[in-house]
Amino acid sequence: MVDHLLKANCQTVHLGGFSDQLPPALTVNSGDRISVETYTGFNICQQAPVAFVTPELIEIYHNLPPERRIENGPHLLTGPIYVKNAQPGDVLEVRLEAISPRLAMGFNAIRSGWGALPKDFSEPQLRFIPLDLEQNCAEFPPKSEIYIPLRPFFGILGVATTETNRSSIPPGVYGGNIDNPELQAGSRLFLPIFVPGALFSIGDGHSAQGEGEVCTTAIETSMNGTIILNLHQNLSLTTPIAETPTDIITMGWGSTLDEAFESALKQMIEFLEKFIGLEAKDSYVLCSLAANFRITQVVNSPQKGVHGMISKSTLPQTFKFIRDDHF
Repeated sequence: MVDHLLKANCQTVHLGGFSDQLPPALTVNSGDRISVETYTGFNICQQAPVAFVTPELIEIYHNLPPERRIENGPHLLTGPIYVKNAQPGDVLEVRLEAISPRLAMGFNAIRSGWGALPKDFSEPQLRFIPLDLEQNCAEFPPKSEIYIPLRPFFGILGVATTETNRSSIPPGVYGGNIDNPELQAGSRLFLPIFVPGALFSIGDGHSAQGEGEVCTTAIETSMNGTIILNLHQNLSLTTPIAETPTDIITMGWGSTLDEAFESALKQMIEFLEKFIGLEAKDSYVLCSLAANFRITQVVNSPQKGVHGMISKSTLPQTFKFIRDDHF
């Protein structure tokens, strides 16, 4: 294992989307550990207080090369990271070892025409929210004595596809803008690989987010992370699967919540068939008895998200999704 530091600067970040044409910001071997910096708030730099805008972010804002502005998404992503020997059809494991806010400040934005209730809340609004990193919480609204526990995670964890310019907004089988708050430090995400090297990018830090992310954004926060990237060449997946210390998580997306739920359910049934050895009908019943399906997000147009969770304590004691003493 080799330890790497991937700092966020004009040569290592890209804006708005994924592309298989981007040169790698870093090349690693399977099993390497990467300490990675991410920034958020590219589009609101000029409106942000000093506590939010660092000199590094200002430098990126003013001098990001045109070729690193990929698509129309608002997300500033660090990467891509090229994994040696990764080929289409393989699986990339992203092990999330540590996640922490870079700054004691985040923002939340209501965007006109977006969100779960765009007609009811049509006026755009930008708020900056201080973070109490010692008490691990944020007070919102200000002086309300309502304290939100911080549960930092990366909203975007994804790989490039053969689609040269893909917006960072919708999630999909490549991962991307998953916005799943269950993916805390100590979790693993498994992504299908579509292009040589995988070309993995990370960003969209969230300090706290309710399931649904109904107003369009969370507490959006520049974030530090430590990850390990493992390559699995004997594992076949068509959609992402995650594992936390307590649960297996499947993910579904669709233009409606019904479609997203159906997709997450089918993925859970397929997981139980493939990795537990159950028949389809028994898997279907077990989902009804023991799995929980939750709304991930309803705002990443055109893809709403639902994730299914089944406790590993329910599964056979001999079950190991991918052998790892970390779990």
